[in-house]
Amino acid sequence: MTKARPSTIAADETLPGRFPIRTVANLTGVNPVTLRAWERRYNLLRPERTAKDHRLYSQQDVDRIRKVLELLDRGIAISQVTGLLEDNTAQLKPAQTSNRDDIWQDYRTRMLAAIGRFDEAAVDSIYNDALSLYPVEMVNNRVTTELLRSLGDTWKKQPLAIAEEHFFSVYLRNKLGSRIHHLNQRSTGPLLLLACLPGEYHEIGLLFFALAAVNRGYRALILGANMPLELLPEVIHQRRCDAIVLSGSARLPTAVLQDALPALVKAVKIPVFVGGAAAERHQEGIEHAKAIYVGKDIQPALQSISETLAATG
Repeated sequence: MTKARPSTIAADETLPGRFPIRTVANLTGVNPVTLRAWERRYNLLRPERTAKDHRLYSQQDVDRIRKVLELLDRGIAISQVTGLLEDNTAQLKPAQTSNRDDIWQDYRTRMLAAIGRFDEAAVDSIYNDALSLYPVEMVNNRVTTELLRSLGDTWKKQPLAIAEEHFFSVYLRNKLGSRIHHLNQRSTGPLLLLACLPGEYHEIGLLFFALAAVNRGYRALILGANMPLELLPEVIHQRRCDAIVLSGSARLPTAVLQDALPALVKAVKIPVFVGGAAAERHQEGIEHAKAIYVGKDIQPALQSISETLAATG
């Protein structure tokens, strides 16, 4: 059966009520590559086309994408989503929900085997396949973060896991850094200075956040792990930023909460956000320092940042 072609309109990308693909990616957190794959491979979307063949999406398309995300978050495979979208009365069957982790376990199993062989090409192929079908934050939450945790847990029992974790971490830093750099060049949104809190030596979580931010149109200036807070005002003086986002998972020294963080907030005169597991442990201290607590979940944190910048802009 031949699929119906989307309608074509002789216009540019400024029609009222229609959004170009980059705007839709910013609104939903689903990158353009994934949106195109959903259209091409599963016929989930049928955007209109301009005379120059640029995709234009309606508000109904945006709402449909959000519904897809809800189903994916409930563990439904992308290949099963279409039928559930078309039938509003459809109920999820036990078989559809009882094995909700199967798709993610398959990715983790294949990627772990490739890591065990130190096969970067295979790791990259599996990761790219997942990213082509699922939002990057979902892939990172369900696959890469879980693999890093698993490798860390096996250090004591399997010494080679240390080398495997280092290999995978370097791969992720390079992969995420490349994507962030590419998107940064195209973004014109607010500039976020991103840094790990003092004592936080693992920057992968910060890079996950940075990628989600640039996917939503922000620009990112990334300073990485274990950043002394007293240096940040001078950085802001050299390069004007719209906000500072600090992240960490380790417990914060008392001096950071009582001295360094309040001094930073007072010095920079722009919003200072603090997220990650460390933020959850120290919410009261963060708020007492007049910084803005955003928790450890990326999308709510980005929403909080967006609302704060809109209110202060």
